[in-house]
Amino acid sequence: MKKPAPAPAAPNDAILESISDGVFTVDASWRITSFNRAAEKITGIPRTEAIGKPCSEVFRSSMCETACALRRTLKTGKPVIGRSGYIVDARGERIPISVSTAVLRDARGRVMGGAETFRDLSDIEALRRELEGRFRVGDIASHSPLMQRVLEALPAVAASPSTVLVLGETGTGKELVARTIHELSPRRKGPFVAVNCGALPDTLLESELFGYKRGAFTGASQDKPGRFALAKGGTLFLDEIGEVSPALQVRFLRVLQDRIYEPLGSTRSETADARVIVATNRDLAERVRAGAFREDLYYRVNVVRVELPPLRRRKEDIPLLVEQFVERQNRLQGKSVAGVTPGALSLLMAHDWPGNVRELENAIERAFIHCGGGNIGIEHLPEELTARARAREGAGGIRSVRDSVEAQAIRSALARSGFNRAAAARELGIHKTTLFRKLKLLDIVLPDGDGRSRRGEKK
Repeated sequence: MKKPAPAPAAPNDAILESISDGVFTVDASWRITSFNRAAEKITGIPRTEAIGKPCSEVFRSSMCETACALRRTLKTGKPVIGRSGYIVDARGERIPISVSTAVLRDARGRVMGGAETFRDLSDIEALRRELEGRFRVGDIASHSPLMQRVLEALPAVAASPSTVLVLGETGTGKELVARTIHELSPRRKGPFVAVNCGALPDTLLESELFGYKRGAFTGASQDKPGRFALAKGGTLFLDEIGEVSPALQVRFLRVLQDRIYEPLGSTRSETADARVIVATNRDLAERVRAGAFREDLYYRVNVVRVELPPLRRRKEDIPLLVEQFVERQNRLQGKSVAGVTPGALSLLMAHDWPGNVRELENAIERAFIHCGGGNIGIEHLPEELTARARAREGAGGIRSVRDSVEAQAIRSALARSGFNRAAAARELGIHKTTLFRKLKLLDIVLPDGDGRSRRGEKK
């Protein structure tokens, strides 16, 4: 007896499998009963693992706990269209989505569950970020004209094989710039290897960089490749190069000049096939004059130079950075913090950030400890920032914070426009007479050189 042929897929199932939106359905017990191909792709979860499980375990969404769109639909009978949120996929990545829901009914009109469609908005979100950040190269985005020159130069720097010197204060993001150069370079398929030269004594740093052969010293029971060998075909990033002793500087110089080195205990030279990027927060020219850094090595590493401005000189980037850090902490901690309150942002803008971008990121991470959801307020920020806020409140309240931020923005716009007040007003998006009034109110003095040394009342 012939076995019956398998039934063809229902037309509706075929349609659901062909669309790019994720679709899943649940029964009255909130267990998933169907899960289409796009849902698998967006969430990274196979349907065999999803079907039969509670939807909250599979569809890990920012709406699940307090604002479930599907629960609202089943309660009211009304669909939800295009609600924004995010899910956490199988890799732990935070995916922005748009959700729509509907009630599922049987042939007699009785409610048997619900259906939810969701659209991956990652591409749209990426475009939004690119438009919001006036300048973007790799993972670095900025509103600052000071950073524009840096970002515009990175593609050309990356295309060159020359050694790069990245300068900047502690916490300005020197390693991120080095990684961006690597990712834009012809060596991007090779490894990126980073070494903090200031964290190790010379004896350990030498073996860490160049490796060693078995028997080179007590305890060397087998060969160990150094970081130069591990970075073969890629990029080697040497941070805090200014802390290296003069003795080890000699070995660096030979590697950079001749592209060869010898592992400890070896009698044969090996080729160094790695693009070298070095970084420091020290003034290397001053260390050369002081005799602490070799002049010939300085000229060898100072072929291509990238200087990063401190955060206090590009405060217009603070809102963008805060948004990025909030998103990152949401992803890492599984929270749904929306952002920061205007008062908290004003406080962040008023701080000078001696620790630069790293200090700002740490402040947001610490705020997450005290903020369970909603927005980060002043009360969630670190004590060293809120103490300053209380001091300002005694001297004029939050207005003084706002005035400080406003004065900083005006001074920056004037400096960028060569103290052309009309151009500065256009950049700030205010009328020229409004700028004149604020110059006088905030007691901003223009330089003598442009003929406007008197305060803002002079036109």
